[in-house]
Amino acid sequence: MNAPTPEAAVVFRDLTRTFEEIEAVTGVNLTVPRGQICGYLGPNGAGKTTTVKMATGMLRPTSGTAVIEGFDIAESPLEAKARIGVVPETGALYENLTPREYLTLVGHLYHIDRDEAEGKAETFLKLFGIADAAGRTMTSFSRGMKQKVLISAALLHNPSVLFLDEPLSGLDANTALVLKELLRELASQGKTVFYCSHVLEVVEKVCDRIVILNNGRIIADGNVEELKDLTSTASLEGVFSELTSTGDLPDIVRAFSESVTGVKRE
Repeated sequence: MNAPTPEAAVVFRDLTRTFEEIEAVTGVNLTVPRGQICGYLGPNGAGKTTTVKMATGMLRPTSGTAVIEGFDIAESPLEAKARIGVVPETGALYENLTPREYLTLVGHLYHIDRDEAEGKAETFLKLFGIADAAGRTMTSFSRGMKQKVLISAALLHNPSVLFLDEPLSGLDANTALVLKELLRELASQGKTVFYCSHVLEVVEKVCDRIVILNNGRIIADGNVEELKDLTSTASLEGVFSELTSTGDLPDIVRAFSESVTGVKRE
């Protein structure tokens, strides 16, 4: 099947997912062009991870469609997934394997030549500073070491679209810096990054565009400066609080403090 050549890398059309009687994602319409780093933000439970799972074929939409590089993820899953790299929020690794074995397995699944997969694996592990652990099983790995393996697996097949859900989780400051610069470099080459995170200062610096989700619906979409102007705030943190907060911040902090200490403030 020949690959279509659409203008957009990612298209969501009325994307909806219902769990029993709860709509986790409701009618999301979004188009992400090639070469863009799109930040996808929202409070806990807003529907970010559910969106990523639908977009990557891990969860079937209740209704609507997710299209990756012209391929509907439900109708043409193999073609769509071949173009996707994913770092999930809670990565599941085969921890009884070594990083070398795991990445070679991932390469095999993407029909990458074994020598090429092993070569890339060794390079990634070296660049991430864990080459010395390449032959150890991952049962004893720290969260950050596992995250480095997951990121390596997502990049191994040279995907055109990356879905990253809290990709900096567990990473040390130096590795986080490398990853942020790498994302900018990949975007400059025309690759598309769909970036979910709660670390707003990183999103503000890295992402070209910000989409904010609340209660399963998109409530804001624009670059950082546009959203600051919209909310008359000075930072992305201020934008986020203005659009998604359900109460007055000082009052919430005071109530928590009084509950913790048992001391009422006047």
